[in-house]
Amino acid sequence: MGNLFKEQLQVKTLIFDGGMGTELYKRGFFVNTSYENLCLTSPEIIQEIHQKYKDAGAEVLTTNSYGANLRHLTKFGLGEKLEEINRAAVRIARKVAGQSLLLAGSVGPLCDSESPETLESAAAMLREQAEILISEGVDFILFETTAAKSDLDRILAAVNSTAAEFPYAVSFMCKEDGTLQDGTSLADVIAALQASARQPSAFGLNCGLGPDQILSVLEKAVKASPYPVIVQPNAGAPQNVDGRMIAMCSPEYFTTYCVRYLALGVRGLGGCCGTTPDHIRDMARSVNPMTRIQTSETFLTGKPEAAEQEAVPFAERSTFAEKLASGKWVRNVEVVPPQGYELETTIEKAKQCRAAGFDAINIPDGPRASSRVSPMVTAYRIQAEAGIEAILHQCCRDKNLIGMQSDLLGCAALGINNLLFITGDPPKLGDYPFASGVFDIDSIGLIRLQNRLNHGLDLAGKAIAKVTGAVIGAGADPNAIDMEREIRRTREKIQAGAEYIVTQPVFDVEALLRFMDAVPELEKTPLIAGIWPLASLRNAEFMRTQVPGVVVPDSVITRMAAAKDKESQMQCGIDMAREAIARIRDRAAGVQVSAPFGKVSIAIAVIEE
Repeated sequence: MGNLFKEQLQVKTLIFDGGMGTELYKRGFFVNTSYENLCLTSPEIIQEIHQKYKDAGAEVLTTNSYGANLRHLTKFGLGEKLEEINRAAVRIARKVAGQSLLLAGSVGPLCDSESPETLESAAAMLREQAEILISEGVDFILFETTAAKSDLDRILAAVNSTAAEFPYAVSFMCKEDGTLQDGTSLADVIAALQASARQPSAFGLNCGLGPDQILSVLEKAVKASPYPVIVQPNAGAPQNVDGRMIAMCSPEYFTTYCVRYLALGVRGLGGCCGTTPDHIRDMARSVNPMTRIQTSETFLTGKPEAAEQEAVPFAERSTFAEKLASGKWVRNVEVVPPQGYELETTIEKAKQCRAAGFDAINIPDGPRASSRVSPMVTAYRIQAEAGIEAILHQCCRDKNLIGMQSDLLGCAALGINNLLFITGDPPKLGDYPFASGVFDIDSIGLIRLQNRLNHGLDLAGKAIAKVTGAVIGAGADPNAIDMEREIRRTREKIQAGAEYIVTQPVFDVEALLRFMDAVPELEKTPLIAGIWPLASLRNAEFMRTQVPGVVVPDSVITRMAAAKDKESQMQCGIDMAREAIARIRDRAAGVQVSAPFGKVSIAIAVIEE
């Protein structure tokens, strides 16, 4: 059979459904009931739950067959109905899923507390159930809640002994330390999967832990797993907050962590015990736009109506580009636009930075999904009134392709030629979590679009009267958890047309140098290192825990903590920034210095001779 599941995992992050048992319990079916037998006795209820998950945005429905194995059904006197129940579970779910959604055949573990079996007999039970689900038409088998090495051994024995190969995933229930319930390490689990004659299509984590607890396990799993990773946490257990036990398991809380999972590079997001259609709906609304991002090759596919024109020579596009082209050391400063519309203070800061020797003002576009005055207007006024060039971010979050192309043409009309293309933070991270994220394309696709405009062709392949002269930049994260993905995407950005790279703030210089070594294209593409002079110990701790893509080493925290007062801590932050610049001077093309809390005086102090 084909492997549509694997194909889908390669192109997007799939949204799975949530808990089935939770929904059945809410409808008055208590735990002394065989939930799987409800496929025969109350099929309309099972169908209703599947429909609610579909309506919530799930792209993978899971059959109500978790415990539909001979061992479990026999406890309820239903052993002879094993095949009938499993087939009914598939038919009900497929009726809802149709051919537009994937269907996972759920196979849960065997419980050994009453009558343990040999490996062969246990594997035979799992194989029997899996083969029925496959023959009835599921797209893949999902072996769920694998809690011990013995469970995994049975799964692999079942998979490897089937007559025909079928797609499958194995999802594990871990403890907070990242081991299975019997103490088996993730490394041993991965080794066992890799040694299997028939490889899984995905590796999963489910049940046992809430959204916050499973995050640390997921970080390890993403690094260790050679397979796409799926995560389906429980809704979360109550937590002690100032002596009160608070159930922090709202859909919003669940979604906040799912956004973090997505940033780690997971390929499947869903829920387990305690999660409901409301959890999936809130999560899908926030992350689904990002999972549907078009890559650099999925648009601009039609044959252009006109021939490409010659691009403006790189060094002639801006003063910033000329300095990069000639190998001069560049010094940029990041200044965030204000939340109001008065720009006089921002322009005055830009003047101070120009006088101090900075080459350009880097202007973010809605950092951390914040809403601020138009960065394009800010860039234009800075260039016109402060006499220094701007580097304007172009974010994929807030506008569709038509709007983004209009902005790119608008930048050309206003003489804003230095651009930095980013995908952008999802709205859930900001003060407006219910805003929609568009994400028609990612930064790679937007770079490709700008490169096309630089050659006189628009999105539809039509000629524009005059080529744009944008200096095309892209971001990179030398501290990414999934470094393989970050290296690959950085290379793809350069191949799409990026002409310089700006990194996230770097506190670990060695990590930056390792990243540069891993991307050979950076020998010809200038890299500008992000430098953040820490303003205080509190600032350092905030950057470490709250800012995605930033890693602050223990040594930095220790050094900041040794400073006795705020003034000493600020000077310590400036000193460390200077030391970092000195170490990368012979490798990077320049630096982009941030102004913590808008204090450009700190950024200026960093570059002062």
